[in-house]
Amino acid sequence: MNTKVLTTLEYNKIIDLLTEKADSEPGKKLCRDLVPSTDLSAIRTAQRETKDALARLFRIGSTSFGSNRDLGFSIRSLEIGSSLSMSELLKLASFLDNVSRIKTYGKKEREDFPNDSLDAYFEGLTPMTQLANEINRCILSEEEMADDASPRLKSIRRSKLSTNEKIHSQLTSMVNGAYRTFLQDAVITMRDNRYCIPVKAEYKSQVSGMVHDQSSTGSTFFIEPAAVVNLNNQLKELDLQEQEEIEVILGDLSSQAAVHTSELAADQKIMTTLDFIFAKAKLAMEQNATEPIFNTEHYIQIRKGRHPLLDKKKAVPIDVRLGKDFDLLVITGPNTGGKTVSLKTVGLFTLMGQAGLHIPALDRSELSIFSEVYADIGDEQSIEQSLSTFSSHMTRVVHILQHADADSLCLFDELGAGTDPTEGAALAIAILNYLHDRGIRTMATTHYSELKIYALSTNFVENACCEFDVETLRPTYRLLIGIPGKSNAFAISSKLGLSDEIINAAKEQISKEDESFEDVIADLEQSRVTIEKEQQEIAEYKERIRTLQEQLQKKNEKIDQAKDKILRDANEKARAILQEAKDVADETIRDFNKAGASADIKELEKKRQKVRDKINEKNGKLALGNNQKKPANQKTVDPKKLKKGDSVKIISMNLKGIVNTLPDARGNLFVQCGIMRMQTNINDLVPVKEETITAPALQRTNTGKLKMSKSFSVSSEINLLGCTVDEAIAKLDKYLDDAYLAHLPSVRVVHGKGTGALRSAVQSHLKRLKYVKEYRLGEYGEGDAGVTIVTFK
Repeated sequence: MNTKVLTTLEYNKIIDLLTEKADSEPGKKLCRDLVPSTDLSAIRTAQRETKDALARLFRIGSTSFGSNRDLGFSIRSLEIGSSLSMSELLKLASFLDNVSRIKTYGKKEREDFPNDSLDAYFEGLTPMTQLANEINRCILSEEEMADDASPRLKSIRRSKLSTNEKIHSQLTSMVNGAYRTFLQDAVITMRDNRYCIPVKAEYKSQVSGMVHDQSSTGSTFFIEPAAVVNLNNQLKELDLQEQEEIEVILGDLSSQAAVHTSELAADQKIMTTLDFIFAKAKLAMEQNATEPIFNTEHYIQIRKGRHPLLDKKKAVPIDVRLGKDFDLLVITGPNTGGKTVSLKTVGLFTLMGQAGLHIPALDRSELSIFSEVYADIGDEQSIEQSLSTFSSHMTRVVHILQHADADSLCLFDELGAGTDPTEGAALAIAILNYLHDRGIRTMATTHYSELKIYALSTNFVENACCEFDVETLRPTYRLLIGIPGKSNAFAISSKLGLSDEIINAAKEQISKEDESFEDVIADLEQSRVTIEKEQQEIAEYKERIRTLQEQLQKKNEKIDQAKDKILRDANEKARAILQEAKDVADETIRDFNKAGASADIKELEKKRQKVRDKINEKNGKLALGNNQKKPANQKTVDPKKLKKGDSVKIISMNLKGIVNTLPDARGNLFVQCGIMRMQTNINDLVPVKEETITAPALQRTNTGKLKMSKSFSVSSEINLLGCTVDEAIAKLDKYLDDAYLAHLPSVRVVHGKGTGALRSAVQSHLKRLKYVKEYRLGEYGEGDAGVTIVTFK
């Protein structure tokens, strides 16, 4: 791929965005070196890896490769038997810890990510946890070795501590004893790493020992008393022994690492590759990009594609087809209408796709493999070569025509511009014919009407235009294929205030044929707008009908379920009643049989009355309607105070519901009981108070009580991904209130990493909430910096 087109289509800016997503310097280098490929197998593999990494980011969350670094120098040093420094060993341990985390991140259930192309990478990692733990145990920092690194080091440091204590004890007795009057200050100091005391100059001869330094004024001598010289010498020897032992420990750790140089090199290569792959996935996530489908037939179909360097909230998606029904697309329309952006979008998508990057378009968008992409876009006059705009363009066009073939994609912006319109149009048609005859896929923008006619009259050549709203004098940036663009010069001039006299005079200057052609285009445009509006209305009606059908189906399903449940319950109750009646009858028959002919009539009458009482009791329980009476202490419903939405209970049916309509003159009204709307009378209703909960920490009312008008089955997590800051804060505030009232101890707020703006806004909001005890960023396995864990008081 020629390097010129990478700059022209701003591919280098995409690479800059990609490089920012990599965590490690080796990964960033791979990103900077990424260029489009022409190997279809390699492209599909790269796209598959990007897709699988993106799936992990969505399902598991992000991970970091920040401790990955170039270990080439360290590995070469180990291979020749050299010892690594504490700093190098710590970096090696940090790298191995990172490898261990990535290895854990790569572990998954097979059904979660079937046929994952990243499996081989994760399985190829060798964490060497034992080596990393040993290094971390022995080395505390780049300048400090742990006491327990070896028994000899521990013994040496214990001896140093003992010697230090002896020196301090000796010098303290001198400073506070006989030498007190000889000293400038009653302190112990150090000179040349040896303990000394500051002696006044006039008493220098009174203190026996070695002079190590003198103050700038000459009034103080720093003397090492003879009594501690031997102890200081011992301390110096212990320092040398300590340093020797540290070198031994470093050598031992380096020897352990030297055994694994091949594994270290392999780990470093895999970590760099994974960092690069996940950088592509992070860029795809940021751009809402999808994997394109590749073909070898030089066919392009982009569905709702957005230029990746434009604001995705403002960019207007475009649909582009090229290569199947036509191999040459001529785009016309006014300036600033989006023609050049359309060209760049197609070219840049081709480069990104062949580089293994996802494209910001709808899924099932198709791209093809092109060995070269050529673009003549922009005005690049060459002052040194004294070339005009036209000459500069034509120089690039000549280069393209000399090198382009059937495997090339050619993009021309304002083809033939910069010279006489008649000659420029003729030249542009000749160039397009040349490319068309050779089957080279081409897109070109132009203002020339001749090229519109050329596209209309030539097979496998198609017109397209960038839509323009004459009423508002603004482009819509929509690309319309199959319709030539209208210049709209007269309409725009009229809207801007140019007099009708001048406009009419201008119209007289153009030929009847040109005027008729423009009128045809205008009629086509008007018809297209009308048809699009009608199609949109039809689509809306279809969607509304589909929604109503779904709602009706769900409602019928609920009614059927309720009906089945009522029938089951009724059958079960009937069975129970019959069984109980049978039991009573059996008992009665047994009693009469036992009594026989000599039975006491009074006793039999008592038993018969007992059976009758049982039957009456059952009948009373089964009675519906007004047979049930309100409890004596139950309040009645006041028709004047009754409102829609009040909670009530239907006494005869023992059902709770919500008032759906107000009572009529006879007191009849409808009550919504779950999915059933039931008619009843106000005399059969009693009011029902909603349950309340007490929230001591929320002093929102004088009583601290809130009505529980909904179930507090609140999720322990809220997802704010894709929300603006204002939308996110509004959703978060309501969610935190619900979660706190539901007595959840803590919740997870998923805001993603991104630019960090949403995370900052969330945490700023949390600071102001009195019922939030604390909050923190998620740890590894909790979502890292993309999640904030909130704990309530």
